[in-house]
Amino acid sequence: MSFIKTKFINFLRLVFPSTYTELAVFLFFITCYGILGSYIALHYRIIFDSRIPWDAYFSFDNKSILMTGGSFERHPLSYYFFNGIREFCLFISGGKTDASFRLTLAWLSNIMISLNIIQVFKYLKNIIRLPLSLTILIILFFGIFATNIILSFTPENFTYTLFLLSLYNYYAALKLRTQEKIPATALSLAAVTIGGLTITNIVKVFIPIFFEKNLFRDWKKLGNALIRGTIAIIFYALLYLNRIDFKYQNIFSKTNQQYEKFSNVESLPAWDMVLSFFFGGNILFPGFITSDKHNMKGFSFKALYMDVYSSVFPYLFVAALLILISWSYCKNFKNKWVQVIMLSFLVDIVIHCVMRFGLHTSYIYGGHFVFVYPLLIGWLFYAYRSSPRILSLLTLTVAVLFVYLSTNNWFRMTEFFSFLESYYQ
Repeated sequence: MSFIKTKFINFLRLVFPSTYTELAVFLFFITCYGILGSYIALHYRIIFDSRIPWDAYFSFDNKSILMTGGSFERHPLSYYFFNGIREFCLFISGGKTDASFRLTLAWLSNIMISLNIIQVFKYLKNIIRLPLSLTILIILFFGIFATNIILSFTPENFTYTLFLLSLYNYYAALKLRTQEKIPATALSLAAVTIGGLTITNIVKVFIPIFFEKNLFRDWKKLGNALIRGTIAIIFYALLYLNRIDFKYQNIFSKTNQQYEKFSNVESLPAWDMVLSFFFGGNILFPGFITSDKHNMKGFSFKALYMDVYSSVFPYLFVAALLILISWSYCKNFKNKWVQVIMLSFLVDIVIHCVMRFGLHTSYIYGGHFVFVYPLLIGWLFYAYRSSPRILSLLTLTVAVLFVYLSTNNWFRMTEFFSFLESYYQ
């Protein structure tokens, strides 16, 4: 019994704030995000409108995800997860999809994104071991990323995926630091939750295993890793097949249909979509454009999308950020934690930038990788911890980027509220 109790307490300490500093950070962000989400939920119907299944803002599929979990080929097990979310919110709202229902959805998202912030904060403090002042600077910078702001009130797969990925990344980093193996139970749980919400992310679950100590020098350790991985894959596969009544042929046909649908959009130059949407739009809001949409059942509505950047300054911001993370990767190339982060990021780069899947709306996929930026910036600070001049230069650079980001995103959110005032009261 004491073993189970210890494991449970350790789990709570892992997921939730465990120090007064972490609690202060959590309370700060949950208050800021909470005010934003609560106001939107109580005054506008955009978070959930039963007539709008998808695309009301930035291509998120709020109603579709909440009611069905999304397409099974991309979100294999989210049906079960969002059934619970939906029923809980309906219980709170008395069975109505009214303001109380939207408010509950917003606060669940708020809590998840705030906990995501805490995971990144813990990583910076406990894995990289940065001074508190630098940790606070980076976490404030991260906190106003476009992805965090939007997902803080958006009931979508990406909201929960972002939290789970940042949590697992921190957990795996702790295991690597203490030179422990990731247990088969934790590996299976991560595969089911992370891969169950978005199938491509399951690859990221297994990346840290390759960096376990002496894995390729000891055949017993390698065999053990293969067994743990096999158990996780089998467990995941059985749940997935059970979800589709073992009609596995549907997986391939539906996947091909989705790839054809979301990878052949030629509306904008590929390089601009890569910079403005994939690398930029999940951090620095570009301008917005509206579009006329309908739900194919006679109801028309206005949708909001991100446009490519329209001036040189956002491109300079994105370029500066890419220089920082590239610099960090090169400087810390032999660092196994950095390799885990970059390999995880590479999965998304290949899917969206190389294979071009969803590239025209890749700003919504920030929930799969946006936590990579503050972690790599943190490792860059760590690499120059003994070089005061470069450290000062990096601090100044991040501070300037923070000021520009906060100013830009504040302005763009006023435009978002103008859109809500016009079409979603």
